[in-house]
Amino acid sequence: MFDLSGKVAIVTGGSRGIGRAIGEALAEQGAHVVLGYASGEAAAREAAEAIVSAGRRAETARIDVSNPSEAEQVIADVAKRLGRLDVLVANAGIAIDGLLLRLKDDDFDRILAINLKGAVASARAAIKVMMRARTGRIVFVSSVVGEMGNAGQTAYAASKAALLGAAKSIAREYASRAITVNAVTPGFVDTDMTRGLTEEQKAAITGQVPLGRIGSAREIAAAVAFLASDEASYVTGQSLRVNGGMYM
Repeated sequence: MFDLSGKVAIVTGGSRGIGRAIGEALAEQGAHVVLGYASGEAAAREAAEAIVSAGRRAETARIDVSNPSEAEQVIADVAKRLGRLDVLVANAGIAIDGLLLRLKDDDFDRILAINLKGAVASARAAIKVMMRARTGRIVFVSSVVGEMGNAGQTAYAASKAALLGAAKSIAREYASRAITVNAVTPGFVDTDMTRGLTEEQKAAITGQVPLGRIGSAREIAAAVAFLASDEASYVTGQSLRVNGGMYM
């Protein structure tokens, strides 16, 4: 099940957190994984070395999705060098929280540039390779707040909601080439970002989760591994919710 042997997968934002877990999961299934990073080169290299030490295949590449043309070129170069590109996971993203009346235009623009435009640009680069192969898997990492909203995260929620529409549209455009495009929408997950919350804040959030706990990055990665596999060949244009029931 979920055998990715011989396949090449690129994970943007793959140096830590959910991105790193996704890279590890895809490598465990046999994929040659390329961990993309914007500024965390040391963390990306450490993540790749850990995968290689476990007997899997991994490398790193600087893929700064805030510069769409540069990101597209890097993805194209990686695919050319490795001879193929089977899976793209558009995971890179940022969050700059704040109430609407305090939301700066520059911050809003930066969130959209990375979370939305960067993801779409990455998909565009991957599509060009996948069309020739007449097969491929693209997975956008969205968020539960893109579906349910969250106070203080207007810009972030908007960017993540837009990814869901993008996934559906791209899925319709390239289904005839056997390219599937889906999204996962993680809920409250244990990452560096959420570890900075106070215990009171964590308790308030987990109180909204029917399963009553925080999710793990590995649980998100497992969902991505499924969508990246041949077993998911009849799944496209969908949003897979991995949120403990936080939004149904």
